[in-house]
Amino acid sequence: MTLRISWPAASARRLRRQFLPEPTVAEVAAAMLGAHAQVPSAAELSIGVRAEGAEGLTRADVRAALWEDGSLVRTHGPRGTVHLLPTAELPLWTAALTAVPDGPNTFPPDIRLTEDQTEQVVSAIGEALEGRFLTVEELSEEVVARTGPWAGDLVMPAFQELWPRWRQVLHRAGQSGALCFGPNRGRKVTYTRPPHFTPLPSEEALRQLALRYLTAYGPATPRHFARWLAAPTAWTTALFTRLAANGELEEVLYEDTPAWVAAEDTHFPTPTEELRGVLLLPYFDAYAIAAQPRERLYPGPAWHRALSSGQAGNYPVLLIDGEVSGVWHQRRRGNRTTVTVEPLNPLTAHQSRELSLRTERIGEILEATPELVIGKVTTGPHA
Repeated sequence: MTLRISWPAASARRLRRQFLPEPTVAEVAAAMLGAHAQVPSAAELSIGVRAEGAEGLTRADVRAALWEDGSLVRTHGPRGTVHLLPTAELPLWTAALTAVPDGPNTFPPDIRLTEDQTEQVVSAIGEALEGRFLTVEELSEEVVARTGPWAGDLVMPAFQELWPRWRQVLHRAGQSGALCFGPNRGRKVTYTRPPHFTPLPSEEALRQLALRYLTAYGPATPRHFARWLAAPTAWTTALFTRLAANGELEEVLYEDTPAWVAAEDTHFPTPTEELRGVLLLPYFDAYAIAAQPRERLYPGPAWHRALSSGQAGNYPVLLIDGEVSGVWHQRRRGNRTTVTVEPLNPLTAHQSRELSLRTERIGEILEATPELVIGKVTTGPHA
């Protein structure tokens, strides 16, 4: 008989597997499959709020993992976006991400790099960053010197200016292990090269990544995995088909829709065990992006208030009982931060008490004294 799994049970299991007792920073990043880090403070919050038993874990611990013990690396991860990933997992991530088929090239033909030029640029980036921390301007000089003037042609439209041609594959250099971020030099970003490693065979890396995704966010369909990875659905469908044929996936009915879990990973909470509670998740939090179906995660008015044209992450979200139930933001002044929460429905007394505790945790992570402000109940996209 096919196992039937409800949204509440799936939601409860996903949250339990990410909100860990007494973890290290790298263990949290691994459990959530990377913390989105385009905004570094959001990544610090994403990791901090999941370390429920790690009393005293703050943004300083995340920074220490990056710049002192080296257990984390800030680089280009899923979808080409900037993530914090465990350094020990780079052999998996680089092999898997570089095996994902590229989408359509949106640049005009006279701007694009050929595959040979791309390989030259990625190689030049890795060579230039060996043992060094360079700003993008310094790196650009090195890339052009090691490849040719064509790499420096100012042809790539970006933010009302033109960038050099080579920068269109900056993310590929990160995904291949030739580049990662270094500590800022004043206000300027720097890049360096991560520790050397041997990537896994690509098929093995894809296998492991798919199973890891299902462990963290399953049940899921190939379409869900494709959306999270920014990969063609036909390609992820073929990958799941191969894994199922090898006995590594098990089909279930998820809200009456066929979906997959990793083989033998079929334990889900019963209704009496379901995880309930209030959570505050920051910008581009991994859970808010990866948990599917998105229509259940953002039900009713949450779809209009907390998404931007269907895209998750542009708003920090209030999560209640596994569903988005509002938005929030915080403003820091000196050693104080004001956390303003705008719920979609009035909060119960119990939920208000939980929210106060979550706000205190936000303050701990940011090393600030928090003040909670409950905004008006909102329903519209711009309320």
